[in-house]
Amino acid sequence: MTTPVTTELHVSGMTCNNCARKVTEAAQKIPGVHSVSVSVATERASVRWQAEENIPAVIAAISAAGFDAKALSPGTATQPSRWQWTLIVGLTITAILMLGEWIFHLAMTPWFQWLAFGLAGIVQVYCGAQFYRGAWRQIKAGQSNMDTLVALGSTTAFGYSTWALLSGAGGHVYFMEAASIISLISVGHWIEARVSEQASGALKSLLNLAPQTARRLQEPENQKAKLAEKPLSLKTLSFSQAAIETEVPVAALKINDRIALRPGDRVPVDGAVIEGESAVDEAMLTGESIPADKKSGSKLFAGTVNLNGRLVMCVTATGEATALAHIIAAVQRAQTSRADIQRLGDRVSNVFVPIIVAVALAAGLWWGLAPASANHVHDWLAQFFWHAHAPAGAAAGFIIAAAVLIIACPCAMGLATPAAIMSAANSAARRGILIRDGVALEKAGEITAVVFDKTGTVTSGKPEVAAESIFGTPNSDAKILAATLAASSTHPISQAIATLSTEKTEVANWKEVRGAGVEATTADSKIVRMGSLNWLKANGVDLTSGEPFVAEWSQLGATIVGLALEKELRALFAVRDALKSNATDVVRQLQQQRFKIFLLTGDNSLTAAAIAKQVGIAPENVFAEVRPEQKAEFIKKLQARGERVAFAGDGINDAPALTQADLGIAVSRASDVAREAADIILLKSEIEAVPEALGLARATLLTIKQNLFWAFFYNALGVPLAAMGFISPIFCAAAMGLSDLIVIGNALRLLRWKSPK
Repeated sequence: MTTPVTTELHVSGMTCNNCARKVTEAAQKIPGVHSVSVSVATERASVRWQAEENIPAVIAAISAAGFDAKALSPGTATQPSRWQWTLIVGLTITAILMLGEWIFHLAMTPWFQWLAFGLAGIVQVYCGAQFYRGAWRQIKAGQSNMDTLVALGSTTAFGYSTWALLSGAGGHVYFMEAASIISLISVGHWIEARVSEQASGALKSLLNLAPQTARRLQEPENQKAKLAEKPLSLKTLSFSQAAIETEVPVAALKINDRIALRPGDRVPVDGAVIEGESAVDEAMLTGESIPADKKSGSKLFAGTVNLNGRLVMCVTATGEATALAHIIAAVQRAQTSRADIQRLGDRVSNVFVPIIVAVALAAGLWWGLAPASANHVHDWLAQFFWHAHAPAGAAAGFIIAAAVLIIACPCAMGLATPAAIMSAANSAARRGILIRDGVALEKAGEITAVVFDKTGTVTSGKPEVAAESIFGTPNSDAKILAATLAASSTHPISQAIATLSTEKTEVANWKEVRGAGVEATTADSKIVRMGSLNWLKANGVDLTSGEPFVAEWSQLGATIVGLALEKELRALFAVRDALKSNATDVVRQLQQQRFKIFLLTGDNSLTAAAIAKQVGIAPENVFAEVRPEQKAEFIKKLQARGERVAFAGDGINDAPALTQADLGIAVSRASDVAREAADIILLKSEIEAVPEALGLARATLLTIKQNLFWAFFYNALGVPLAAMGFISPIFCAAAMGLSDLIVIGNALRLLRWKSPK
């Protein structure tokens, strides 16, 4: 696999987060692009490649979206953003003009009008350049956006005032309004950029977790020959004792390198402990607050912190192959993804600008050509709203048109969904929850039923043999035979039985029957089987002698495994998997959130009923003796009843069910297949994150709907008021910026969201 690389691009023409979203979406359409991170403040886009780079295609796609892009050479420093100077110049000039008009009442003084013309012209040319360039690029791309409305609104006010001044028409001029439109909207975008940075706080924290250097251990030259002569078991010990620590860049590390970790060091890459014992803080990576004890053989992950002991680790993964890199990629993917509900806002935004231009033109013509009619309507409505000083004379049409154009900027509409998704993805990542994308988040907010797989999800996944009953053969012989059959199986129950004896006996033709058990042929050519009682019974085994044992241990929640030689029952083993400590609380929380809870297991009905009773799942919602391939069918039946189903599992056999479910949730020990099929991945083993994830998703969906409502409501209310002369262009510019902040602020509440207990 080609190692992913990052390409830095300079992107000009972006004025707000909506622009950044368009750039991101354009770049991600190019095959081979792994992820894209765009910064409006620095005018840069970082493109991470999964395959061979195709920079010209990305630049072409960004250009087609209405922005200019060019590749930067590696190490190019970030240039200071022009936004800072734009704000200083714009606000200073706007303040001077406001003082002159509002405080010193110089609005009708000729010399002040000429001064205002010059100062407002500076704002139009210097501060407004980015809006005009953005509008022109969008027009060339056959599109329109917020820049289009800002440019039209400011130009309308400035153009009319210039004509009135140069022609000697007299009357009030609106240079202050023209300057304030650009200045106030620039302030709004600057605040928006700063506030929205909080929404990506978790991602930035993740990006800063991995250190830049590491202490690589290298043996001295005079030790190499001696080490080569020693047995392999002594090499590792001698290596760490004689080795020299050398600080090297993390990028220089390779697989099998040895790294020394002192107390307080961050783990630079993924690896395994080969010497030492310590506790490691994995909270930022998994959301688990309790440090994990590490000893020889334990896995270490990049970005975690070694707390109190010296460790020597062997590198097992570097760069994009580390768990931290995968988590960063997942968070970036979720942040830049789109939810289905966002299409509503997109569809409206696509036709919004032309409609608003038409409304502004109609309102302007009405006030300009039929001022008596317009003023009559304005005065009649004033008794229901408020008395405002509507513009008069020839300027009225231009000012009203400018006000409509400014108040209708659709920025809040475009931010409603992305801001909420970004905040939710970061809030989830801080809790050790990875959400695949915005669609998964939206689906999670609509779930009505949660289906749990038992083993490894509700239970710990580490079963132990609690009791055995032997029939007609010495205990040791039965245990040896059972351990031999179980040794080659990876099933958790088989692994528990394999610990019954270290001795092994000879068997041939071993095979595993999926969802049933294992069978083989003994040295004297007899068939021996071990597995579920139903399977043994189907093969003609008489289970009568074991009924008391089965009844007793099934009531205690144990899984009963039988061992049979030909048709004769030789042993029964009660294998019990302890419940996860918080399973009962999790079920109760989900029920309080009005979810329907179901339990699926391949165990017999008595065992399943005992487990369900302990955690509080209703007996009618427990389904036992379900084979792996039948789990997906069960979920289909629930969906046919109108349920929106979430399935939580952790095994490779759960992949079909995770895929079939409306929402697949994989716990931290999930196999790679299960993780690939899942919509949500829980990085910590405790399933308490399930109600947390679903609760956060519901809160996110509610936030998106609130944002869309306020964005639509703002425009539905603001446009008519502006058209009727109740809102001045200055207030419109301030209100437009405020609407963006309301949407972003509402989304940021998700960062502080807490799961109700």
